[in-house]
Amino acid sequence: MPIPFSVLDLAQVVEGGDAAKSFADSVSLAQAAEAHGYNRVWYAEHHNIKSVASSATSVLIAHVAAKTNTIRLGSGGIMLPNHAPLLIAEQFGTLATLYPGRIDLGLGRAPGGDMGVIRAMRKDYERAAQSFPGDVEELIGYLADPADGQAPAVRAIPGEGTKVPVWILGSSLFGAQLAARLGLPYAFASHFAPGDLLQAAAIYRKNFIPSAHLDAPYFMMACNVFAADTDEEAHFHVSTLVQAFVGIITNQRGLTPRPQHGFEVPPSIAAHVQAMLQVSAVGTVDTVAARLALFYDRIQPDEIIIAKNFHDHDARLRSLALTIEAQDRLGTLTNAA
Repeated sequence: MPIPFSVLDLAQVVEGGDAAKSFADSVSLAQAAEAHGYNRVWYAEHHNIKSVASSATSVLIAHVAAKTNTIRLGSGGIMLPNHAPLLIAEQFGTLATLYPGRIDLGLGRAPGGDMGVIRAMRKDYERAAQSFPGDVEELIGYLADPADGQAPAVRAIPGEGTKVPVWILGSSLFGAQLAARLGLPYAFASHFAPGDLLQAAAIYRKNFIPSAHLDAPYFMMACNVFAADTDEEAHFHVSTLVQAFVGIITNQRGLTPRPQHGFEVPPSIAAHVQAMLQVSAVGTVDTVAARLALFYDRIQPDEIIIAKNFHDHDARLRSLALTIEAQDRLGTLTNAA
């Protein structure tokens, strides 16, 4: 059985587009992912970023869920320090009640934005981040069945008893340790911060404690995939992501840029950009399959979630279809190894 593939969708706002187009494209992407047999689609909470329209994550999940039938949908992730655990339990309890068996709740510790966002959230972020482990447990408690003979003082209605699967997300070793201690599945943001990927996977697996949620560790890694009919076309489209990374590093973020032939990264930050791109697969089906096989052989993930930060939506949909072909070949390549 092939390793499950999933999709990370940032509801990108592209140059020449707007948020309305982003939401329409997100629906189209999820419908295509469902048709191709992808496991899940996740949306990430970001704020004050022109190119990302998934800030109201639970609302977007509800919209896409209403226009799909079977694919799992969830957060990759909700930035819990921005929220009271009860409110998130109610939101995702509502989603799970409306769309049973289809909702995931991935949780992150970052603010999802800059210092201006932290101030606008009216939160003491440092304190909230320190309480993240306890807040995760509180949130899980709201989603659980009530203990026998006990009437909790505060209940998530809806939410109680839905047991929405909770994931820990991260790009550092902290998340790996927490997910292991709580016996939760863990997803690593290696599509932009791959530096600790190998160590995080090892720490998570070594320290995992079986729980009521999970008998054995379940590790998902993220990977940028730009598949196309030719290597030249794939490298043309990946220039969108390269430009976006340059914008992140130089603090000059804008809308998701159009791809450019021959785009050159400033030499002063070339090594930084290359480091961010380490976990990427770019090219034809054969090229992508071979690259993914290398990652699989080295890391042995239980699932791969794929980021497809294209400017052109038709090219993104084509990449989605080709990546599933690569998934079929991946089993052959890894078995042969």
